[in-house]
Amino acid sequence: MFTLSQLAGFIAVAEELHFGRAAARLRMTQPPLSRQIQLLENDLGVRLFDRTNRSVELTHAGRAFLVEARRLIRQAEHAALAARQVSAGEAGSITVGFTAASAYTALGVLLKAAQEVLPRVEVVLREMVTMDQLEAISEGTLDLGLVRPPVTRPDLDSRPVAREPLVAALPAGHPLAEPDRPLRVADFDGQRFIMYSPIEARYFHELLISVFRAAGVAPVFAQYLSQVHSILGLVGGGWGVALVPAAATRLHPDDVVFRSLDPPGAAPVELCLAWRRSNDNPALRLLLARLRREDLPLPPERR
Repeated sequence: MFTLSQLAGFIAVAEELHFGRAAARLRMTQPPLSRQIQLLENDLGVRLFDRTNRSVELTHAGRAFLVEARRLIRQAEHAALAARQVSAGEAGSITVGFTAASAYTALGVLLKAAQEVLPRVEVVLREMVTMDQLEAISEGTLDLGLVRPPVTRPDLDSRPVAREPLVAALPAGHPLAEPDRPLRVADFDGQRFIMYSPIEARYFHELLISVFRAAGVAPVFAQYLSQVHSILGLVGGGWGVALVPAAATRLHPDDVVFRSLDPPGAAPVELCLAWRRSNDNPALRLLLARLRREDLPLPPERR
């Protein structure tokens, strides 16, 4: 099979129609160039040039091959450029996972950082619960995730990026929705409560169990769900009350009232970045370096 060097030699001769000028253009002597063309013609099994002592002309086959030779050289140059750009984190793609609530806070900052340092890199987004994100990061189908702690897998690295308080989500008209007095965790004792799934939303489930246990509170768990927007949908429909991260207030669901807890700093919700330690995606390294200098903002508290 012919080589790129042979193609380059053929193109030079085809454009110059003179072996001496083509050799000078390629910064080589004429005999090796003539030998390259002979080997190329032997490999192809066709004659590419009509040669005389006075002239060099392309054959019909040579003219057809010139079109494809130029295309192959362009493709090779493009492949080399693409490889260099990907290696430098200037091209390629990065796949980022995020939880539903993080889409309203940290994800925006992450995407802004990606636009700044990876302007020509495709960012692929995947909304996933934490458990599924961690599995995908380990498998290599996800480069980076916005997840809830803890991240205990030995092949993953993580760092905290944001903390926010829990707020109460209450049906409009519910007695606890009236802002006549401070709202405390103790007020949820005996209330119908929309709870997080102990499997798909393990972090929030265990967080609220610890909050209720510390306050000596026993709500009545009416449903178990994994996504914040689904929980707020049930709250708005009057199925019960809930505790959600403050970022959820940006969803503005109908018939839901948000109230801060007193004290508001109790049991903050944490968010982490997680990635596979052995991930060699250059775009990931550049984005992580940028995010290490970034403070991810918290949403404002609402009463």
